[in-house]
Amino acid sequence: MSRTILDVHVLQTVPPSNINRDDTGAPKSAVYGGVRRSRVSSQAWKRATRKAFEDLLDPAELGVRTKKVVDALAARVGALEPSLVPEQVWPMAAELVQAATGAKIETPVRKSGGKDAQDAEAQEPQSPQSSYLLFLSSHQLDGLAKLVVEGIGKGAEPKVFVKDREIKARAKHLAATRHSVDIALFGRMVADAADINVDAAAQVAHALSVHAVDLESDYFTAVDDRNTTAEPGAGMIGTVDFNSATLYRYAAVDVDLLARNLDAGLADGERSGEPVRRAVEAFVEGFVMSMPTGKANTFGNHTVPDAVIVKLRSSRPVSFVGAFEKPVAQQETGEGHVRAACQALADHIPAVEKTFGATADRTWILRVGEPTAALAPLGASVDLGPLVTEVGEAVTERLRKRA
Repeated sequence: MSRTILDVHVLQTVPPSNINRDDTGAPKSAVYGGVRRSRVSSQAWKRATRKAFEDLLDPAELGVRTKKVVDALAARVGALEPSLVPEQVWPMAAELVQAATGAKIETPVRKSGGKDAQDAEAQEPQSPQSSYLLFLSSHQLDGLAKLVVEGIGKGAEPKVFVKDREIKARAKHLAATRHSVDIALFGRMVADAADINVDAAAQVAHALSVHAVDLESDYFTAVDDRNTTAEPGAGMIGTVDFNSATLYRYAAVDVDLLARNLDAGLADGERSGEPVRRAVEAFVEGFVMSMPTGKANTFGNHTVPDAVIVKLRSSRPVSFVGAFEKPVAQQETGEGHVRAACQALADHIPAVEKTFGATADRTWILRVGEPTAALAPLGASVDLGPLVTEVGEAVTERLRKRA
């Protein structure tokens, strides 16, 4: 059976930076092709993409991932019934979240502190929290908020209200349907309720440099503004690790699974391909244009891609990271790595697609400058705006024909 798969390949040069660091504070790295490469974890770029959605999609199409889900629910209850204060809402909200997700909801243990801190905390009640992050859509939170108001309106004890089989089933159904775009794309894992897990429609690879990298350190000092000439020297001394790299980034979207995730629990005819189109367009633009925020204030490494290749396929996803198994060497002309990386891709892609019969149905190329010229013959050249629009239209048309 024919599938609808979207592959997104990005070449992006990042100057001295530390956008994703390990437990020692150094930029993450990995060995590939026998040499040490710069690496940015898939989770770092997933989060950057998800944060980019805030500027690309309506808040109603997004979710919230938090331990403070009772607080989030109380805020929505307050919007429905302003007369209810959070402390009134917390017990019912906690019971319904627990019934919906299976997650344990408890008031967190206060951290020890000084007497003043303890006295201040004693005056401020704390809301219950889940033991791990819960990812719920805006629609799911709205539905649960209405159920909280219903329970409080009946004057029922929270535990008694939630023990009702019908109420428990309604809470569970609310958590398992009407998924947000970010949940549909990136999935959801609930440890205590596997039946409401959501398989991710998007897969994001760890970004790797196309060449070998060396770790460098910046020695810095900070001067005390109040020091006099009689007090020479630095007020603080330290080091920060960094590297610079031309990265190959890759992501794939199973559009069929995305459509199923977005359609979950909806009535026939309630949803067309429009939400899928918006989700695909947001993902393409968000993934291409986002940047993890690690040490951004220190390095200001706000670059955009040198080249983007988007492919629409009918079979399986295909990464072209193999083009860089042999690390790209800097050319003698001092032109950097982009030209050689583009040439490596231009040689590798047709060879892979021909050998494995994996030619894409459509290919779009976004590129900047003459060093990327080798990629031009691979597909239709577009700018970012038309790329996003055309990919969305192509996906919508595919889904319409198969409906």
